[in-house]
Amino acid sequence: METAANPRRLCRLHEMPDGEAIALDVALPEGVESVILLRRGEHVNGWLNICPHAGRRLDWAPGKFLLSKGMLVCAAHGACFNTDNGACVSGPCRGESLRAIPVRVEHGDVVLDA
Repeated sequence: METAANPRRLCRLHEMPDGEAIALDVALPEGVESVILLRRGEHVNGWLNICPHAGRRLDWAPGKFLLSKGMLVCAAHGACFNTDNGACVSGPCRGESLRAIPVRVEHGDVVLDA
């Protein structure tokens, strides 16, 4: 979704369902990675789509995530991550966190904040 006019643009905010997460392949300095974007109203959080427990993706199907009681759940191991800060609050990686990818909303676009 990046454009020549704005190489940091990931998607339009209105394309993301409020309260849900999506995955996008994003060009980061270390290469193209799957990134989780989770929308809460006008705010979006971003993390690498990699569980710190075993290095597997968190989605149960490409771009489909389990969300329960304000937690993002790893489909492979059941680890639960706080949707505010990515901290693992239960499961095999308790005490670890998802790697944050800084994003922000700018004029209705979700953009990399780097």
